[in-house]
Amino acid sequence: MRLIIVIIVCICCFSCKNQTIVKNEVQDQALEKRVRPVHDTIGFTKYNWQLDSIYNRLGIKDSKNSMQWKAAVSPHDDYKYAGRLYYESLKGINANTIILVGVAHRARNFNLQDKIIFGDFTHWESPYGDLKVSDINSEIIEQLPKYSYLVHNDMQELEHSLEAIVPFLHRKNKNLEIIPILVPYINYSLIDVIGNDLSIVVSKILKEKNLAYGKDVAVVISNDAVHYGNEEWGRDLAPFGVDDKGTKKARAIDMEIIEKCLVNEISNEKIKTFTEYTVQTNDYKEYKWVWCGRYSVPFGVSFANKLNQALHNKPLQGTFLDYQSSIDHELITVEDLGMGTTAIATQKHWVAYASIKYE
Repeated sequence: MRLIIVIIVCICCFSCKNQTIVKNEVQDQALEKRVRPVHDTIGFTKYNWQLDSIYNRLGIKDSKNSMQWKAAVSPHDDYKYAGRLYYESLKGINANTIILVGVAHRARNFNLQDKIIFGDFTHWESPYGDLKVSDINSEIIEQLPKYSYLVHNDMQELEHSLEAIVPFLHRKNKNLEIIPILVPYINYSLIDVIGNDLSIVVSKILKEKNLAYGKDVAVVISNDAVHYGNEEWGRDLAPFGVDDKGTKKARAIDMEIIEKCLVNEISNEKIKTFTEYTVQTNDYKEYKWVWCGRYSVPFGVSFANKLNQALHNKPLQGTFLDYQSSIDHELITVEDLGMGTTAIATQKHWVAYASIKYE
């Protein structure tokens, strides 16, 4: 009888030990560091000394400020072309947690549409060390309706539109944490619905954690404005021609879009009008006016605005900061830093950038 009891006890101990091992393995997997690597090492900085050098060449002094912008629109083109505008677009974003809303340039590769795209990386590689993905990222995923999102690491790993912005934010705030979201093909009705879903979840989390919009959490929206010209685009993107008059007309349309849709008091009507400018009425997957932020901008601005309404019962106010293109200003020298450009910049092939803040 005593022998049987000993055998039973041993079996139970072995079973408990196995359960503990399995539990520990699951916990270890949950805690495993998963780092999203840098994708573009040509147009953007891989090393901190590269961005430090760019700051020096732009004559930018390191100085802290007390601004608490709630959201901003920033470019994501090569630093040689848009370096200063990154700084100007992000200088008032000083929160420790940034919700990044980016373009999904290669959504077609994965047949992604009509859902926002998260990743489950724990960190992103940055010139200033591995950058933590906020724990709020997983909290949002857990609480969002399942129809509204996908977790897709491959898409996040291939996309450059957010990694362009990360070094400028991380350089000035080493305690930064991010929540990266990509927006693939999506029509206006879903922009409105999913943006509302996300604002409800995020506002709830902010209230529970006693976090202030602008001070503790902010939104940064990645975008490049018009892509213009008739060379190296794969098709003709120059409806007004590629001389000075054509360039001037293209810039004028961009400014019209900004003034009518993205500044002053933000509303659903303005956001819908933006989509009417930029995507085809009968096929929202096709460009009408070529902003690569044709989905990230309306979704990001809609979400940021709805979040302000949920928390403060009033719309955001957008303020135009600046507008540049890859051909209208003196460029930064980056070649000696081991950097370069990913596309040409001529009157036959240029990209524009809009800089806007929201308070």
